[in-house]
Amino acid sequence: MKFQVNKDVLSDAVAFAARMLQTKPTSQILSGMRLVADGNSLQISVFDHDVSAQTDIVANVEEPGISLVSGRLLNEIISRLPNQPVTFTSDGSKVVLSCGPAKFELATLPIEQYPTLPPIPAVTGTIDGDKFATAIRRVGIASAKESTRPFQRGIQIKAQGAGVMFTAADPNRIARCKVDWTSNSSEEKSVVVLTKTMQDIEKSFANLGEVNICMASGGERGMVAFQAKNRIVTTVVLNIEVYPDIDQYFPNNLTDSVVINRQDLIDATRRVELVVNESEDTIRYAFEPNSVQLESTSSENQASELVEATLTGNPISLRFKPWLFHDGLAQITGEFVKIEFAINQRDPQRPGPIIMSSQTSKDTPAPDSYRYLLNPNMLKR
Repeated sequence: MKFQVNKDVLSDAVAFAARMLQTKPTSQILSGMRLVADGNSLQISVFDHDVSAQTDIVANVEEPGISLVSGRLLNEIISRLPNQPVTFTSDGSKVVLSCGPAKFELATLPIEQYPTLPPIPAVTGTIDGDKFATAIRRVGIASAKESTRPFQRGIQIKAQGAGVMFTAADPNRIARCKVDWTSNSSEEKSVVVLTKTMQDIEKSFANLGEVNICMASGGERGMVAFQAKNRIVTTVVLNIEVYPDIDQYFPNNLTDSVVINRQDLIDATRRVELVVNESEDTIRYAFEPNSVQLESTSSENQASELVEATLTGNPISLRFKPWLFHDGLAQITGEFVKIEFAINQRDPQRPGPIIMSSQTSKDTPAPDSYRYLLNPNMLKR
C-alpha cells in the first residue's frame, strides 16, 4: 500500500472517525482505524460492534491496500504534522507515515480480526444539518448521565410525517423539539440512541448541509445511520420496548402561565443562587400578578430579587434547583419566556411541573417548538 493525501483533509477525516472510538475499548482490535486505499480515494473507518464511522477522501494512490492502526495514536500524530502532503506506505507488518521532516513507523493490527462495517438502512428522512445539531444540543441537557432506566440515558428520534421529534428526559425534566424534514416514508418510526453518541454525532454533522437519517428495526438489534456528504455514522439503538408517552405531560389546554423577560430572569437567578443553602439547593420563585420574587436563604445569608412579570391565573410559589431552572432558560430563543403551570397528574393537590417556551414579545409566541418541562422541588414550599 502506498498513497499520498492532503494533510488538512486527512486531519479532518481522521479526527471525525477518532471521535467515535470508545474511550476504553473491550479489545485492542476495536481501538483500530481501518485505512483502505483504492482507485483515487482513501476510506477511513472505525467500528466497535456498536458504533461505526466511515468517510472517504481524495488520495493519490500508487499501490492499493488495506491496513489497521491505532486510531487515537494516528489522530494525535496527524494533528501535529506540518502543513505538507502526507505519505503512507505499508508492507503489512507496519505503516510508515512521512510528512516533510517527520517520519513515523506504526505497528499494524490484524486486519482479518476486524469486524465488517454494518449495512446502511434506507433513508427515512432528510433534515437540515444545523437544525439537527441544534435540536440534539437543546434536548440533550435533559438526559441522565446515569440511570437504571435506559430511556433516560438516550435521545428519542421519532419520525412524524413532515417533522421529526427529538426528546430527552431524566427524573426531573423533559426537553423536546420538533424539526421539519423531508420524509421518505409514511411509516411512523422511532429509535432511542445513547445521548453521548448523539452528542458526538452532532459535533460531526453541524456544518455539512443536509443529513439523511436512516432508521432500521428488526433482527437482534435495531440500528440507525446518519449520513451527510462523505460521512456516515451508524449506531445500535437502546433496547426499549415501550418509550413513555411524553405527550401526556404537555397538554394544550393549560390556562395558568407567566411571561417574563428571559435575560432578566437568567440574571436574577444567577445572583440569588449565590447564597443558596447547600443542603436544600433551591430557589423559591413566588409568581405574582405583576412580578416574580426570587428568594434563597443559607444559614448566614439571604438574597431576594423582584423581576417584572405578567401572570395569567392564580399566584403560586415553587422551588427549583437553580441549575436545572437555568438549563431550560438557556435554550429559550425568544426575548421572553412563557412559563406554564401544569397539573400534578399523580396528586392534583400538590404543585405540578412548569413548561417553558419562547415568546418574541409578551403577547406573541415564538415560531419555536422547543419545550422544557421541569418538576418543582417537593421537599419545601
